[in-house]
Parts: sequence; structure tokens; C-alpha cells
Amino acid sequence: METLTEEKITCAHCGSDCLDTNVTIYSLSDEADKYFCCEGCKTVYEILAENGMCSYYDLSDKPGIKLNNPEWGERFAFLDNEAIAASLLDFSSPTLCRITFAIPTIHCSSCIWLLENLYKLREGIQASRVNFLKKELALSFDPRHITLRQAVELLAKIGYEPHLSLQEYNGKTQKKANHSIILKIGVTGFCAGNIMILSLGEYFGLSTNDQSFRTLFSWLTALLSLPVFFYGASGYLLSAYQSLRERIINIDVPISLGIITLFGRSLYETLSHSGPGYWDSLSGLVLFLLVGKWVQARTYENLSFERNYQSYFPLAATIVKGTQAQSIPVSDLQKNDRIRVFNQGLVVADSQLLSPLAQIDYSFVTGESEPVEKKAGDLIYAGGRQMGAQIELLVQKPASQSYLTGLWNNEAFDKEKTTPVTRLASQFSRWFTFFTLTLAACTAIFWFFTDQSLMWNAFTAVLMVACPCALSLSMPFTMGTAMGIFGRNHFYVKNPAVIQHLATISHIVFDKTGTLTQARKAVVQFVGLDLRAEERQWVASVAAQSSHPLSRKICEWLGIETAITPTAFRETAGQGIEVIVQGRTIRMGSAAFAGPEDGNVNGGNESQVFLTIDYEYRGHFAIQNQYRAGLTGLMKRLKKHYQLSLLSGDRPVDQPVLEPLFGEAMHFRQTPEAKLSYVQVLQESGAAVLMVGDGLNDAGALKQSDVGLVLTDDVNTFFPACDALLDASRFNRLPDFIRFSRVSVNIVKASFLVSLVYNFVGLSWAVSGHLSPVIAAILMPVSSLSVVLFSVGATHLYGKRMCKCADV
Repeated sequence: METLTEEKITCAHCGSDCLDTNVTIYSLSDEADKYFCCEGCKTVYEILAENGMCSYYDLSDKPGIKLNNPEWGERFAFLDNEAIAASLLDFSSPTLCRITFAIPTIHCSSCIWLLENLYKLREGIQASRVNFLKKELALSFDPRHITLRQAVELLAKIGYEPHLSLQEYNGKTQKKANHSIILKIGVTGFCAGNIMILSLGEYFGLSTNDQSFRTLFSWLTALLSLPVFFYGASGYLLSAYQSLRERIINIDVPISLGIITLFGRSLYETLSHSGPGYWDSLSGLVLFLLVGKWVQARTYENLSFERNYQSYFPLAATIVKGTQAQSIPVSDLQKNDRIRVFNQGLVVADSQLLSPLAQIDYSFVTGESEPVEKKAGDLIYAGGRQMGAQIELLVQKPASQSYLTGLWNNEAFDKEKTTPVTRLASQFSRWFTFFTLTLAACTAIFWFFTDQSLMWNAFTAVLMVACPCALSLSMPFTMGTAMGIFGRNHFYVKNPAVIQHLATISHIVFDKTGTLTQARKAVVQFVGLDLRAEERQWVASVAAQSSHPLSRKICEWLGIETAITPTAFRETAGQGIEVIVQGRTIRMGSAAFAGPEDGNVNGGNESQVFLTIDYEYRGHFAIQNQYRAGLTGLMKRLKKHYQLSLLSGDRPVDQPVLEPLFGEAMHFRQTPEAKLSYVQVLQESGAAVLMVGDGLNDAGALKQSDVGLVLTDDVNTFFPACDALLDASRFNRLPDFIRFSRVSVNIVKASFLVSLVYNFVGLSWAVSGHLSPVIAAILMPVSSLSVVLFSVGATHLYGKRMCKCADV
């Protein structure tokens, strides 16, 4: 008799069983029909098929997320409200909008692949990037082709509906802590305690007459071990499985092999009645692993340098109260504060423009350098740079330190630099895992032929005690701690890689004006035709537009508080500025830019800023340079270890003063392009170059150098095209900071050695067969913590000795 069997139909998208009688079918002419459990899954498949993206289904057997409601109707209509959309967007312009979505349904590599290929699904989506750990999607789109509502609906249609909460985006709620590991510890601890109680008979030895109790207790311990294996150890097992699927071996692979080995061996002995199994060792192993993981997480959270780094981020803002202006930390800005931004200055908070006109360069946000014209009342986003006369703004949102930090670390401005220590740590951790697996296999084979009773213990112990994670942890925690110490000493580095590059420096190049000289203490004198009161106000209004130290000194010397808003502004890097004030064209700058037509310039031992009004030469400001205190001693210290050079755009009036410090390595009348070329020549000769400038005419050289350092007297003039920022009051500490960078790198290398010694001792013990897996599970997190504490402790210790800072 023929038996009829019902064919099982699964959904082509999410892999679920198609239990409904109303199964939807998608027919293709060139392949078999596709079956779907609901209209939602069918809709997602149709979208992917129409865009030629069905390779998504090759990444996993069940990559899709079940979607039961493809029709959204007016559910997301609130996103059409401009005020609501503006509160959610990170950035908005007529051609580009940016937003960060929280998407809880991100769960695998298929999700990442699909979400980072959204641009193929809909015109207008420019880029999308997934942060898998935070389950976030950073989306950039063109509002001319797709609205925010349409973008959200697209995500919802393909099964990745974002979590939208206005309170969360406005910072009124805090992210809930993940307590899953606490729950796992509780469940595993309960099971482990009861397993050990039930194993007391084995510990003390029961007579053969009690075989029935022994069997009963063995089955009870096996049942109690199931939650330990399938729930408590699930994180390790799942991580190892996903790693192997991606053809990568991570640290959880040997750990999972050890757990599976104990579970399999114990299950075999229980089923075959050949022994009590290792259920107590398995439960104790998982419990100690989870406790170690929790302790590590708590320790790393307490030692986290990321929050401190953002809080030390030195950007300040010039706040205006009445006719007085003062600099305050960005973090102290509040809504409705009135701030002033100079030419080339960075807008530090989302603000409303109060001045009549502004030219905003959003290249640090969008990568496009074409300035955008803004008018009074327009919203200007944080990260924009004013490319013209100074403007005043009304703060609309408190400044976001992390957002500005993100701009400073924008990958669009990163240079390709290799960091040997980081590369060594990554490679060593990867190969160490392969070595551990090989050693564990060899150990098992050896004891199989020598003493089978020790084989499983030795095999499992090797897998547990080996810990390359200690090697990979030493780098971020050492560098992070060093960044915190630097920050407390008013030296701010862009990222940990800067410290590694700073440790390799062999040649230091200095700018002169604003770097070696101290503009605030300079003596100013005007040489030329007397200026009328009206002309003095014009000149003061021009000087007020620039953040160059000489312009600021001239503005201060003129002593005119009320500046006239110019109708036109243009600055030529390394040359000067041209401004139209009350219909008058005024130029200030170099002799070539604003000097007399006959070129006859009276030179003295000072810096000179030339002035023309309506193209008529009126004279020049003679500014007697005042060099920074302790400059001679600083240069002598640096010359002992590094080659020194001087690049200046000024005339060589100070050459006799500087020659004892730099010798013949002085170059004057240098344009920004010439400075960049000089750094390139040094690098081609094999030198690792540190460029120290004031961030105005040195931008190209700062970016080209191995480390670009901006020295500033006033942090509100911070120039982000650099790798590090140093408060001018700590300039004489530069040798200490460079030396401390070298020490930090050496601490990383020392922590490698400590970890290797630990692993050598631990593995030797494990291979001998005398190290139980439970003790190995305790030693593994202890090793990680010991390396981290060694790195952080040693860095703090040397930080106190070398930086000599009371609050290190």
C-alpha cells in the first residue's frame, strides 16, 4: 500500500514552516516557485529579487527575519513632521541627511550584508554602516530622492524596523544595562551547587551496595547540567559557531571545545554506566568562566578611557555676554547661549545663525568642501566650519562631546599609517589560537597512549588555560590609560595610534609665529601714516575676523570692542585677508599681499603686518616677538635625541636669535606648500617627522607629517586637521610626552612578555595532566585581569614619574 507523505514547505525568506493553508507563492520564469509563510516575507524577497540581491540568502540558511505586516499605512507618518525629523537627524542639508538608528533585530552577518547594501534597494540612499556590537545603523541619504519616512519604511519592509524614541534621541533616557550574564551566573551557580551536593557520595566513596543511588544521582546531575550547557555556556558555543561559519578562529573556539569535550565525555559515562562523569567539573568550569567574564566586564568598565577621553576633549567656545566675550568649555554650553565663531572656526553645537550671512564648510561632516551659504535664522549643525568673517550664533542644543570627537576621528581624514605594535598583537593572538588547538590535540594523543585517565583532563585544561586575549587587551588599555594621563596634562591625542607614532619620532619641525613666539606678550607699534578713528575701527573690524595670533594681537592693541560686520571677506592662506567694511576695501597681511607697490619695505627685528585701505598703502604693524619662556632649555633637551628644523613664513629677522637653537636648519619665507614639501623630503630620507605648528598656515604640513601637533594658547581656535593638540602652557613638557609615549609602547611589549610567561607556565602544568579544568577556568580570567592591571598600573606609575602631574 502506498503511503502518502505531506511535503514540508518552508519559507524561502525566514525558513519558517509554512503552516497556513494560504501559502503565498512567488513565481519566476527561470527557477522553481518560491513559497512564503506570509505576505511580509514575500515582499522582502520581491524587493531583493528585483534588485538582483538574492545572494543575501547564500550567507545563511535562515538569514531573513519574519515579517508579518508589510503594510505600514500611516504608522510612520509622524516622520513627515519637519520638527520631529530635525530632532532625530544628526545632520541635514538640501543634499545630505545623516541619522543613526537603533535596530535590535540585527543578529548575524546576513543582517550586516543587507543593511550595508541598502543603496542598491532605493535611490537616494548614499551609504549605510552597521555597528554590530551596538546594533546601530548609520544611514546617509539624499532628501531630494528619499524622505526620512520612506527610509524607515524601507527598513521596516525588509525586517529591520528601527527603534524610534524621541526621548532617547534627546538624551532623556538611559540605556538599560544588560543583565543576561547575571542571570546566567545565577542559573549556573544554582545548578553547580546542587550538582556538587549530589556528587558528595562520589567524593567520599559509596559502597557497591548503593549502586542504585549512584545511578540516580548520576542522572540527576546530568539533568542539572543541561541548563548549564545549553544556557550558561550558550554564549561561548554560539560565538564559536559563528566564528567558524565565517572561517575565523576566535578565543571562544578552544573554550567551546573544552566545554563540549567535558559534556560529551560525561554524557558517555552516564549513559554507559562506566563512571560518574565530569558534571561537577563542567558546571564549575562554566560558572567560573561566567564569573570571570562578569569581573572582566566590570573591571574594563571602571578602567574605560573612552568616556574620560571625550570629557577631556579640549574644544572650547567663545561665549558673548553683553559686550564681553570669554572662552568656556564646550560641555558647559547651554541652550540659548550666544557664541562667536571666527574665520576657520568650528561650530561646536547645533545653533541658529544671528549674523546676516555665513559661509559654512561641512567637509568634516560630509567630505564636501564647497561652502554652504547660510542666512540669519538658519540652523547650522555642529561640525560646520565658518569660512569668512566672524559670526554669532544662538545655541539650540547642548554640544555633544562624543559627536565632535567622532568628527575629529572621521575616517575621511585619516592617513594611511602602519602601527607595528598593533599589527603584532593582532597577528600573535590569531596564531596563538591555532597553536593552542594543535597543542591540545598533541596532548590528548600523548596521554591516550600513556595514561587514558588523564587524557580528558589534560586536553580540556590546555584549551582553558591558554589565553591570547590577554595579549590583545594590553594594547587598548595601555594606550587608553596613556591618553587619559595625557589629557589630564592638557595634551590631547586623536587616537591610540598617535601615541605609537609619537614613540618613533626622529625629526621635529617647528613653525615660528604662534608656536615658538607668544603673541599675547608681543609689543605692537604702527609704522606709517596716522590712522583716523574711523579707520582704526575699520582695521579692528578686519583683524577681528581672523584667529591668527598676530591679528588677535593687533585687535587687542587697537582696543576697539565694537566691530563692524563686513560685507565681504576673503582669506588667502599664508598671505593675508581682504575685507570690505562700509564700502572700503581693506587688506592686511604680508608685503607681497598688502605692502607698498614699489616693494620698498623697512625691515626691523620684528614681524610685520602690512595694511592697505582702498588699495592705498598706509603702513605696517611692527610686532616685536616675545619667545616662550624656557624655549632655550626646551630646545637643548630635544636636540639631545632628535633632529630639529624651523619653518617660518616670516622674514629672517630673528635668524641671529634662533641660530644657536636650530643651526642651519632654518627656512624663512615658507609658503604652506613649501612647508608640506619640506616634510615630504624628510620622510623620503627615512625620518619620522613631528610637525609642531599653530594650525593656521601649517595644515598641509601637519597632515603630511607622521604626527601633526597643534600648539595653542586658546583652545577655541582648535584646528582639527592634526593628530594632537597641546596647551601652550605645557609646551616645555613636550620631551616628557614623547618619552612617555615610548614608555607606553614598551609597557605593551612587557605585557606581551608577562602573558607569554603565564601561558608557558600554565600550559606546561596543563600538559602534565595535573591541572583540572576548573582551576584552568579560574586562571584564564585571572590572567587577563593580571595583564590589564599590569598595563594600567605600570602606565600610571610611569605617568606620575615622567609627567609629574599631581592628578594622574
